[in-house]
Amino acid sequence: MTRRPRIPNLGGAKAVLLHREHASIDMLIRQLRAIGLEIEGAWPELPAATADADFLFFDVDHGFDEQFPWRPGEAPMPLVALIGSEAPGRIEWALSLKADAQIVKPVGSAGVYAALLIARRAFDERRRLEGEIADLRERLDQRRTIVRAVAALSGAAVGEEQAYAQLRALAMSWQVTLEEAAHHVVALKNREVAHERPRRA
Repeated sequence: MTRRPRIPNLGGAKAVLLHREHASIDMLIRQLRAIGLEIEGAWPELPAATADADFLFFDVDHGFDEQFPWRPGEAPMPLVALIGSEAPGRIEWALSLKADAQIVKPVGSAGVYAALLIARRAFDERRRLEGEIADLRERLDQRRTIVRAVAALSGAAVGEEQAYAQLRALAMSWQVTLEEAAHHVVALKNREVAHERPRRA
């Protein structure tokens, strides 16, 4: 049976509201306070303390790339898009930032709590997947390095199986992992190749 993730307690969380003071978001502010969030407003620039925020709400209608001190998709917290206009260009811009949830303006009497939970879950899941992808890429790079090291150790008199066994023996004698031994072998081979290259006159 799959265990469902628990709904987090949002009381005391900090939300930054990147939006001009406007009646269209008054209900949003009231709902956030009722949920128990601390709110900090900002426009048009984000304060340095934003990096410590738990959520960032941003205005899709008047927002622009330079407002964010990180590259699109690399926000350090969940993003909630506040959408008033459904112009395709504005929606595309919000999507490019990888908003984790959205709320339509003017904000109504419901939907803010759901948006917070959805944004939190989507952000955490995206971070988890990014971590898995980074781990898989690292493991793939290590495999490639092992293949290169085996190729460097093998030759006319030494087959691949013997070269792999030699690499394992080197790792044991150096008291390092197989991957670290492979990196060392490849580095030594590269230095040898560089040393053997004829120098230009």
